[in-house]
Amino acid sequence: MVPASWNSNQAQALYKLLLLREVRMPKSGWTPGVVPYGADETAYLVVDSFGVRGSVYRETEIERADLETIFVDLMTGRFNNPVRVIAFNTLEHWSKDVSREIAVEIQTRCDMESVAVPEDIKDFIESFAGSVQLSLCVA
Repeated sequence: MVPASWNSNQAQALYKLLLLREVRMPKSGWTPGVVPYGADETAYLVVDSFGVRGSVYRETEIERADLETIFVDLMTGRFNNPVRVIAFNTLEHWSKDVSREIAVEIQTRCDMESVAVPEDIKDFIESFAGSVQLSLCVA
């Protein structure tokens, strides 16, 4: 609320000043690092599809970008529609599409535990490891 003695120009100027203060980001000089903490670590990123909205590398904490965490996250439905998994190692200067290796490992784990591949990742598994096998437990 502005004082009643202010004219509309003064009120508009105050409004613009307040609006500018709210939308400006403070300059800290800090930028987030994308290099893993260890000297020689491989990080994994999942490309997740959102249909007509496009695909994105899903945001993940660098501490959670290890291989085992990616397996767990895929198996527990953390991703919408995973379409690719990329591994990279900045120290060794390489990156690689590891989707097939991930899909085969998930299929193998499901078969060994006699559990079905989760619905969320069936398309991913079928795309990279072949058809999803039905696990049968023979007594």
